[in-house]
Amino acid sequence: MRAAGEPAAESSLEGLLVRVARGDSAAFEEVYVRVSPVVLGVVLRVVRDPAQSEEVAQEVLVEIWRTASRYDPERGSANAWVCTMAHRRAVDRVRSAQSAADREERAGRRDGSPAYDAVAEEVETRLEREQVRRCLASLTELQRESITLAYYGGYTYREVAELLDVPLGTVKTRLRDGLIRMRDCLGVTST
Repeated sequence: MRAAGEPAAESSLEGLLVRVARGDSAAFEEVYVRVSPVVLGVVLRVVRDPAQSEEVAQEVLVEIWRTASRYDPERGSANAWVCTMAHRRAVDRVRSAQSAADREERAGRRDGSPAYDAVAEEVETRLEREQVRRCLASLTELQRESITLAYYGGYTYREVAELLDVPLGTVKTRLRDGLIRMRDCLGVTST
């Protein structure tokens, strides 16, 4: 938006940056309107998080206000200068977030409590298996046979009925009753 009588060079982004470098807040408003969508787009492609991208874009726009005097038209276009600044700031944010995550992970390993304890996991798995075996042993032979075929053998209810040569309804009843007894034995609460 050029004022009447304002030369075209003054309204170009390069000209606006020269005016911003002199502290012209009206020129900065025009720069803001022109580049903020581009800055946000560049940042969003790198950072990916919309809220963080808005924050980084705001930082870039403040940096443009503070460092407009550093813009050198000999080194490239004003648009390229702004986009480069936005990209660098976005990359810095991503690297900073990754460094923080890495520090937290190293600190977690240093405090002696590993994220995964293989021995404890193995002991817990063995105890659970033993409890399941004990509960299976408490079932009737018919219930245990049906559950073993269906859950450990991978057979469908219909296939279990065919293997045991009993009606499908009988297999379903045995499985239901056996699973109820297993649930009670294992101490699982129904929801």
